[in-house]
Amino acid sequence: MKIVAKTDIGLQRESNQDSYAAGELPGSVAWAVVCDGMGGAAGGNYASSTAVKVISERITSSYRAGMSASSIRNMLTSAIAAANISVYDMSKADPELTGMGTTVVVAIVVDNNVFIAHAGDSRAYILSNGSLNQLTKDHSIVQEMIDHGTLPPDEAKVHPRKNIITRALGVDYELRIDFDIADIGENDVLILCTDGLTNFVEPQEIYELTDDGKFYEYAERLVDRANSNGGGDNITVVTVSY
Repeated sequence: MKIVAKTDIGLQRESNQDSYAAGELPGSVAWAVVCDGMGGAAGGNYASSTAVKVISERITSSYRAGMSASSIRNMLTSAIAAANISVYDMSKADPELTGMGTTVVVAIVVDNNVFIAHAGDSRAYILSNGSLNQLTKDHSIVQEMIDHGTLPPDEAKVHPRKNIITRALGVDYELRIDFDIADIGENDVLILCTDGLTNFVEPQEIYELTDDGKFYEYAERLVDRANSNGGGDNITVVTVSY
């Protein structure tokens, strides 16, 4: 199992409020979590780093070889729920942190399956058989408008409300989490990323930068391209492959 990650402040932010963690578990199992914090300079950083810490600890302590799909789902959703309560409680205890929150996308790769849980607009993609497929659907105002047919997809990136998300970890005591399972094969590439990548790099560009077999360069290439295209936000990319 191969894992490469890169995070960058971008060209226009004063701090990096993205956080991530990734690793391997016994039996060639890979896991990763990516969070994009919000809520002021301090709040966003606290939210994303706390969520990553709690989720990472839950996964590494709870995973057991041979877990069923339903058990893995319960593990991921309970890890996110625990992180949600931790961040929410912090925001209520400190007035300076009021309103903070974070996106979250978590993945675990077991055998030929990738299990994904997420909330917000950080994404998971898989590059497989010559095509790039988005595995997650953004929880955002513009995505809801696209779903309802009131906004053409090609106008989403320039819409004035494009950065408003409809779900975030830590904002409320309870959080609705989406869960998905996808196939992953040898040489396929799983990509987890924040919107600092996807707001500045088109899917076709992502595909072109990750389709030549030079896996260990992919994360850096994507971050560099986001910066070349404006670098208007923090950028985090985690890539996983067999």
